[in-house]
Formats: sequence, C-alpha cells, structure tokens
Amino acid sequence: MRPSNSPRVVVLDYGSGNVRSAVRALERAGAEVTLTPDKQAALDADGLVVPGVGAYAACMAGLLDVKGPEIIGRRLAGGRPVLGICVGLQVLFETGVEHGVTTQGCAEWPGTVERLQAPVVPHMGWNTVEVPGDTMLFDGVAGERFYFVHSYGVREWSLVTNDRTRAPLVTWAEHGGDRFVAAVENGALCATQFHPEKSGEAGARLLANWVGSLESRT
Repeated sequence: MRPSNSPRVVVLDYGSGNVRSAVRALERAGAEVTLTPDKQAALDADGLVVPGVGAYAACMAGLLDVKGPEIIGRRLAGGRPVLGICVGLQVLFETGVEHGVTTQGCAEWPGTVERLQAPVVPHMGWNTVEVPGDTMLFDGVAGERFYFVHSYGVREWSLVTNDRTRAPLVTWAEHGGDRFVAAVENGALCATQFHPEKSGEAGARLLANWVGSLESRT
C-alpha cells in the first residue's frame, strides 16, 4: 500500500485502450492511483493523467462522453496539474486532421495534429529528444531515449507569449527528417507524445519527476 500522504492521481478512463501499464508505472513512481471516468474524482485528485491510444477523433469522442475537456479546463483554471500521454498530448491542441477529417480538440494550445511527413509511418520505437533548459519533466534524463508509437504529431508550435507570460518549454524529436513536438511543459499542464510508461528507466524517472512535483503542491 502507498503511504497516506502519497499524491493522489486519477488516470482518466474514457475507453482509450489498455492503460493499465500507465497505472502501474505511476504507482511505482510513488502515486496513489485510481483509474476512473468519475468527474468529481478527476477534479479532486492532486494530479490528472489523460492517456490516449488510437485515433484522434475516437479519443475526443470518448473524452466528451466523460466531460474530459471540462475537467481539464477546470483543473487548469485552478492551477491543478494535468499530464497528457501520446494522443493525450494531441487532444490538448486545437484540431486533429486524420484521413481528411478535421476534429476539434480541447484547444488548450494552438496548433494542428497532422500526419508525419516521413518515409516510414508509423514512427515506432526508441528516439532521442531535444530538451530545453530548465526542464522539470526531463531532469536527469535529458539525454535518454523514449518509446514512441504514432503516425500523427504536432509539426509546428505557434503559441505566442509576452513579457508577462513564461513561454512553455517545448521538447522536440525527429523521425525520417520530420520534426515534431515530443513534450510540452506549460505551468500545470504537461504532456508527452511518447509513452513514458513504456520507456524503461528513463520513463520511470520522468514520471517520478512529475509525481514529485505534485508532492510539492500538496
């Protein structure tokens, strides 16, 4: 059992494939984890994880069914941490375009998710990432490889900031000559295109870094 003072993390269950590996990885990182679609539990948790496997449109439909965009928005309005993983990163952007169909996302960040322009798609396997300075997520693992499985990504970052707003930290990766967003750290909102729960010791450290940031808030 986890100590009673462990950060409470909800993995939002909206029908997005098998997410048990993410639950187990977060538990190993020191969190008390609940897999649930329950809105109030998701709002009350110290941290919320939004997983995502499969098509953008299907994931958004599942999120809408459990009021996911509302939950994410309300948490962020109160500075409550959210972590998106894989398609859980993609749905945080404005739109996704798959097979000529455009789907509206959560619009927490501007930008479009589109098919990677690489000779071989999907991008499947281990890859290094280009990490900015002053990162929390990648502390201690900036030079490591992470595990990716995706055919779509965000190929341009367009969020404009000003002197009063700290610019988000954007981590990039490259596949087949095409550059795409691999992770974002933006205050309470973080996300990774890769799967930290499938990325060995480096992914375990990244999740521990995120769970540790929840401890500092509790």
